[in-house]
Amino acid sequence: MDPQREGPLLRKLLTLPAASRRMKWIYLAVAIALLVPLGWLGSGFEGAQKNDPASFLPGSAESSKVLELADEFPSGELVPAIIVYRREGGLTAADERRIAADSAALTADLPRTALAPTPAQPSPDGTAAIVNLPFSDAADSTALIDGVDAIRDVVSADPSDGLEVAVTGPAGFSADAIKVFEGINGTLLLATAVLVFVLLIIIYRSPIFWFLPLVAVFFAEITVRAFGYLLAESGVIINGQTAGILLVLVFGAGTDYALLLVARYREELHRVADKHEAMRVALSQAGPTILASAGTVVAGLLCLALAEVNGTAGLGPIGAIGVAVAAITMLTVLPTLLLIFGRRAFWPFIPRYDGDAPDAATRGIWRRIGERVTTRPRATWIATSLALLALCAGLASFNTGLTSANGFRDSVEAVRGQELLAKSFPAGSTAPTSAIVRDSGKVDAARRAISAVEGVSALGPPQAGPPGVRFDVTLVPEPYSPAAYDLVSDIRDAVRSANVGEVLIGGPTAEEADLRDAATRDTWVLPPIVLVVVLVILILLLRSLVAPLLLVATVVLSFLASLGISVWLFNNVFDSPGQDPSLPLFGFIFLVALGVDYNIFLMARVREEALGYGTREAMLRGLAVTGAVITSAGIVLAGTFGVLGVLPLWSLFQIGFLVGLGVLIDTIIVRSVLVPALVSDLGGRTWWPSALARRTEP
Repeated sequence: MDPQREGPLLRKLLTLPAASRRMKWIYLAVAIALLVPLGWLGSGFEGAQKNDPASFLPGSAESSKVLELADEFPSGELVPAIIVYRREGGLTAADERRIAADSAALTADLPRTALAPTPAQPSPDGTAAIVNLPFSDAADSTALIDGVDAIRDVVSADPSDGLEVAVTGPAGFSADAIKVFEGINGTLLLATAVLVFVLLIIIYRSPIFWFLPLVAVFFAEITVRAFGYLLAESGVIINGQTAGILLVLVFGAGTDYALLLVARYREELHRVADKHEAMRVALSQAGPTILASAGTVVAGLLCLALAEVNGTAGLGPIGAIGVAVAAITMLTVLPTLLLIFGRRAFWPFIPRYDGDAPDAATRGIWRRIGERVTTRPRATWIATSLALLALCAGLASFNTGLTSANGFRDSVEAVRGQELLAKSFPAGSTAPTSAIVRDSGKVDAARRAISAVEGVSALGPPQAGPPGVRFDVTLVPEPYSPAAYDLVSDIRDAVRSANVGEVLIGGPTAEEADLRDAATRDTWVLPPIVLVVVLVILILLLRSLVAPLLLVATVVLSFLASLGISVWLFNNVFDSPGQDPSLPLFGFIFLVALGVDYNIFLMARVREEALGYGTREAMLRGLAVTGAVITSAGIVLAGTFGVLGVLPLWSLFQIGFLVGLGVLIDTIIVRSVLVPALVSDLGGRTWWPSALARRTEP
């Protein structure tokens, strides 16, 4: 893209911060004035998030319909907290008195939204007993967390006496998961800020400069939180995972755009004496490229709005707003701060005016790397492509064994309670599946059909209500396991084959099964849409067909290689229990959109240089002037996504690791070796069918 051909209105808007010596102070005053209302709105962001599993489900899912109908039954929709008592050699009389005393204490002081505990149910082997204390409002996450914590305070036992006690069930799992998500933002904010601070110190070797991009990024983060609150209040589902990814995305993308603008600004400070003129040129040259790159990421993220999984669909608009706000902030707030602090912001390595210095595009390590790559370009890109294809072999070991039960990297009480219960009861006792028979005259036939399914342990008593008849179905396998998800499908097939009318199967196991099915659907449907959108944008930006196809092919290869090696490492080094079905989708969205981002930075400069030097020399010059800054940006982005690894959830750890590793592969191998080799081999044909392709190559 040739920035000089951008519209005069866009160039005028981009260069406003440097339009006059007092304009920077106006921008600063506006930014400060916005902080108070933005901060006030953003303070409600966490409270507006929804982390209960039901909020993720698409409305068309069968388990969603069960949730809607549950409130019409006399007992409503209940979320059981299961208290498990177990002693290896069998429960004693003292244990039974202890269980009765705990039940009495809980009955006397019930947690908010909780119903009275049921009588203790002993296991057939006498080693355990369970008490069910249901909650009546699954959507009230605060009441659920406080209630589960209160139950645990009452029933906590001294492990030294041999009696093991734990609170599990859907309420226990939800409370433990919500508590993890509630702590995400604070942990991520601190870890990400420290990491970006360290990387900026290393990159710029200045004790002052790091402060300016961080201030701009924090302003962008405050702004995005305000928009996130408004979106959540308008009905968009935003959960803790989305909020965590959003924070990392804003920090990573914002810092990247800051590095790219600052690199061009420093370059211009060596060419012109006046800092305002240097910033004007930097904004007019780098600004359109930053906007184009951000626009590509925004378009890719907006495709997520088509997802069936509500949490994924919510990441689309809020992620797009995050990237857009980050880009705009780096083109307004950051230039304002740079102009106020002037050249001294880079102390002790202050860029001095030296207009007669040699052109940076003709020297430096990245120029030498480009010359090596383009000496034998065809052999280079073939060898690099084969190496990346070899990394894809790890895809063969991809498995979707990651579930709610094994998704915590640390030990949590809900999981421990589930393991205790499974030793003495059918594992599915903690979270019974629900069946609703719409025709009350066919209840017996439906119950017979469900009982005949292998893996069904028991059926609960029927309860009549306006929607029909509801009863619980206890499964033999652990309720949050692939075996249980398959069993839900078998039960649904059985009632359809029994000709008993409409029978809906729901409950925690069915909800997660439907969620995983929707995630699998999204993984297959959304990536092709994203590719088409990104390809169209690249064609418009580069005014070529060959270059966009080349760039898209390289980032797809980079994604597959990154996913392959990551899956192999998860299974063989990190001992992961499996992968989340949504992992390929999240990895694809971030790696393809952000990978194309870096290629836009490179190819925009190459096209600009090709107008005067020819394609091969333009590639060398483009690589020389963008190599260091793009590599620095890639390291920062990889580091910020890598911060997700500090969280105690396998799903977020895997997303962070995959995207971090993929960004490094894309930055160091694809953008520095594969793309330069391909472009050099194609020469002027890279720009076909534009007029640039018909120029005679020097």
